[in-house]
Parts: sequence; structure tokens; C-alpha cells
Amino acid sequence: MKTIIRFLFMCAMLLGFSAVAQTQQEVWVIGIKDGIGPATSDYVTREISEAQNNNAAMIILQVDTPGGLDTSMRQIIQAITVSPVPIATWVGPAGSRAASAGTYILLASHIATMADGTNLGAATPVSIGGGKAGSNPLSGSDEDKPTNTSDNLQNKQSNSEEKQNSAENDKEPTAETNSSSAMESKVINDAAAYIESLAKLHNRNPEWAIKAVREAASIDAQTALKENVIDFIAQNREQVIEKANGRMVKLNGVETPIELTNVSFIEREQDWRFKLLSVLTNPNVAYILMLIGMYGLLLEFYSPGVGLPGVLGGICFVLAMYSLQMLPISYAGLALIILGVMLMVAEAFSPSFGILGLGGIASFALGSVMLMDTDLPGYQIAAPLIIGFTVVSALFFFVIIAMLVKSRKRPVTTGINTLIGQQATVMYVDNEAGKYHVFVAGEMWQATSTGVFHKGDKVIVTGVRGLWLEIDP
Repeated sequence: MKTIIRFLFMCAMLLGFSAVAQTQQEVWVIGIKDGIGPATSDYVTREISEAQNNNAAMIILQVDTPGGLDTSMRQIIQAITVSPVPIATWVGPAGSRAASAGTYILLASHIATMADGTNLGAATPVSIGGGKAGSNPLSGSDEDKPTNTSDNLQNKQSNSEEKQNSAENDKEPTAETNSSSAMESKVINDAAAYIESLAKLHNRNPEWAIKAVREAASIDAQTALKENVIDFIAQNREQVIEKANGRMVKLNGVETPIELTNVSFIEREQDWRFKLLSVLTNPNVAYILMLIGMYGLLLEFYSPGVGLPGVLGGICFVLAMYSLQMLPISYAGLALIILGVMLMVAEAFSPSFGILGLGGIASFALGSVMLMDTDLPGYQIAAPLIIGFTVVSALFFFVIIAMLVKSRKRPVTTGINTLIGQQATVMYVDNEAGKYHVFVAGEMWQATSTGVFHKGDKVIVTGVRGLWLEIDP
């Protein structure tokens, strides 16, 4: 009887522990560090989907990023906005930042929080963010700038002089300038409208969000809290859960309370796919793979049957194309690189004494500089790499030219003309007709001459006419 009671007691304890374990809520922690690119967007969107499939109670995006690519950022934001699981973006720990693309992601999240000693902002698109700090990059005049009384007085005094100068010096904008300004306006307006909609989605400050785009404004955590840009300040993940608990968030348009009681943090590690994509989407790696692929395939085409250059070149070229289709590339730059390689190869096989080769080097260098169609520092091809490949290609080209010039100066070593100047032996004589048979270079040849020879005489071949040799004593 005691044995049965003990057994039942153990079963009850196991069931109790099982029930406790089952009620434990999982909070997935997904890290976003460094630049946001295709590898990051692929990793984060997959992790959000996995969290939904595993019934996670909440997702925490731990952010420390200087920004990234627009397309990758928008993919992450789309995954956040349609997620049925509440997502909290935490900029932390101290010293972290959510600049540029990170600001958009923070505002799009159901809960936005930062640690002390962090900052966010500077959300102006980098490729056109070259205006003066604190000014409206869309403004073509000073009409929108705030002025004080003294400024107005000074402006009135100089107004007539400015009008006169402007009438004399102002030139009608060119089509190129108008096109550039229009494109900048489109990009800025699109970014401003996008970040405003994200801020309004969760009742955050849309005015400051627009300012972050138009004026590249940045603020710290305390200011962000006062300006209603974030929901609260949390120094660690535990505080994120503590302060988020009980809040109402909008999940797919439905107000939903966050109820977190027994929480366990699930630290998500970056998998092999993320690491592989991180390497492949590195512009420098993609650039190297592309060149190896092109040179390998060209070598295989001109020397068929070797195998290794073709196999290696094909694999590298496919990987490079996969990488480049995920990166913001300039197709003009890509075309110039391909043209440059083709011109240098053409120089090697159809010598033009430098015209094709020099044109190929110039095209290759220009294309390499233009290849990445973005100003983001993390997505530029390193200048030393471009210089290195250009120099190697140039050296290869000059070596080929030197070999061609050297070969031009060498005497002819094959063909019938090599017989000229060689010594021959007369084997048959017909002095009346001036025809002979001579033995030269191991062969018997017919010969003619104006001289008179006898069998066994030594003669010199002085010319070739058809299949007849001309000989002299």
C-alpha cells in the first residue's frame, strides 16, 4: 500500500512539474547587429516566422545598427507589421544605436524601447543625404528656414541687392539638375511618408519621425521618451518584459493585451545560412567571385578540355550573380567590367598594339568604381581591391604586349621562307635549261639559276618562287 501511495505521489509531482513547464512562456531574442542587408533580412524574417510556428509569447529584436539597405529594411518591417506575435525592438545595451534603417524598424515595432546611453535617428536616405546639416534637403530657397527679427531686418536691407545679383547671375537650371532634384525629392518624400505612417501605426510622434528623415535628426533615449518616440526605457531584457507586461498593442489592427508571467528567454543563434549569405552578399566577395568566374570561363573557352577553369569559373560566376542580384548594383558598372575583360582578352588574342588593352583597363577600372549603386560604407568595394585587380590585369596586358613585340622581332622559324639563306647541295644538273635539283634541309627541291653549276657544288638559296628555289654560288 505504501508503495502505491509513493508511486501516485511521484506521478503527481511529475504532472505538476510538467504543467509548470508547459505554462512557461517563451520570449525569443533575435539580434540585429552591424549593417542591415539581404542576409539580415532573410535571417530576421525566418526567425519571426519560426517564433510564430513555435507559439512564442513575444519576440525581442535587440538592435545595434548603423543602418542598411532600404529593400532589406522594408522586408523586416513587413514581417513585423503582419506578425501575430508582439515584437519589441530594444536598442541596447548602452552604447548601441538604431540609426537610419534601425529607426524605421524601431518605429514599426509593437513596442519601442531603448537603454540609457543609446541613440536613434539620422534616417535620411544616405545616397542623397549630402545637404547641409540641419537644413531641409528638399528646400531650394530659404523661405522655409526660421528667422528672427534681426534676420528679417537684415534680409529687407539686402533684398533689392539680392534681386539685382540674382537677375545677373542666376542661370536657368539644366535638365540634369532638375532631374537630380526631382529624384531627390521623390526619395525624400517617399521616406518621410513611410516613416510617418510607421510612427502613426502605434501612436508615436510622427513630427519627429519626419524630422529624422528631412533633417537627419538624432536623439538619445531620454529625449526619445519625452518626445513620445519610444514607449519606455529599459536597461536589460528583463526590464523590457516587466514594463511591457500589461500594455495594449495593436496586432494586425486588433488591440491585444500583453500578458507575460512565467518567461524564459530563448537566445536565437545566427545559423549557417545567415553566415553564408553574409559572406556572399559582401560586395568585395561578390566582386572577386565575378572576376574569377569570368576569367575561368574565358580560359576554358580558349583552352577547351582542361575542365578545372570551366568548373571553378562556372560555380564562382553563378554565386556572384546570386550575390549581385541581392545587392544594389549599377548595371552600367557591371557592363563596363564585362566589356573591359573582353577587350583585354581580345588584345591577347588579336593584338592591336595597346588600343584594345588600354581601353579594357580603363573600362574595367571605371566599372569597378561604379558597380555598387549606393553610398553606404558597408556596401562599397574596397579601393585597394579595385586597384589590385586593375594593376594585375594591366600587368597581364603589358606582359602579353611585350611578348608579342618580342616575337615580331624574331626571325621566321617555320614555313618555306626559312630556306632562304641556307646552304644546299646540287644533286642534278641541266645547265642548258638552267634547272637543277638541290638537297636542302633534308629535302629535294627544284631550283633555277643564271649561273653554271656541277653536281656536288655547294650553293646558297637566295629566294623562293612557288615551288622553285633560286640559287647562287
